[in-house]
Amino acid sequence: MAGHIVADSVPVEVEDVTIEGHAKRIPLRVYAPGLRPDAGRPAAALRPIVVYLHGGGFLHGNLDAGDAAARAIALATPAVVVSVGYSLPPAYPFPAPLEDGYLACRWAREHARRLRADADCLGVAGHDAGGNLAAGIGAMARDRKEIPVRAQALLAPLLDPSLTRVSHLIECPSGELSVTACAHGYRAYLPGFRQLLHPYAAPLESRRLAGLPPTLIISAALDLLHLEAEAYAGALIAAGVPTQMLRIPDVSHAALAANAQALAEVSAFFAKQLSPRTKGGKT
Repeated sequence: MAGHIVADSVPVEVEDVTIEGHAKRIPLRVYAPGLRPDAGRPAAALRPIVVYLHGGGFLHGNLDAGDAAARAIALATPAVVVSVGYSLPPAYPFPAPLEDGYLACRWAREHARRLRADADCLGVAGHDAGGNLAAGIGAMARDRKEIPVRAQALLAPLLDPSLTRVSHLIECPSGELSVTACAHGYRAYLPGFRQLLHPYAAPLESRRLAGLPPTLIISAALDLLHLEAEAYAGALIAAGVPTQMLRIPDVSHAALAANAQALAEVSAFFAKQLSPRTKGGKT
């Protein structure tokens, strides 16, 4: 299924595809924007790729949940955004959702020519549980050396299965993510005790952060878990990873995924970190 939207006179082609995932077939939604007349690039310029992973506390969420963020990033960067409908626990626990995201990155690179994208200019982004998966993909790509992930953006990421960095001073809006709900999601995603300490699933427990891609972390002030995102930024900086950290005031955990300021920061970050090439190899 394919369709088109127009925002600010820039068409975005949206295509739904299905690929083989880690444990079952998974859906992807590809957002391919046109180039603005004032974009400053020739028509032959190749666009970067951003693989986006939606939130939902590991137990919920789908491609529609990631639609607003994916469209905004595609338009503002501009980039080809591949949104991933990864498998959900408890039916598909770790590492299935993570491997699904990794396979989506591989698919995007393999189809870069058709998408008029640069296979070597790839970034990952995610919100909530998707931020956890994006961080895991960055580490996997570093270790497996198959996919050159050049940047990662994490929005209110879930990074600490131990839940030992919860801020009890925050008054969150009604219906927001609770510690109980977060713990339930972690138990479904990481049913084995050893998995709770796995560096691909618990980034804050990792003692090997060097070599990860440049990172943007955005936290929400009205989020019980904003401290773990900020602690991870500090750990990355200490490990020598180029890292930017931003906390947005008056925004909740859930609302961050569609927050205009947050998405503008993500798009600006990727526009800087992922430099597309023209077909002739010139920038």
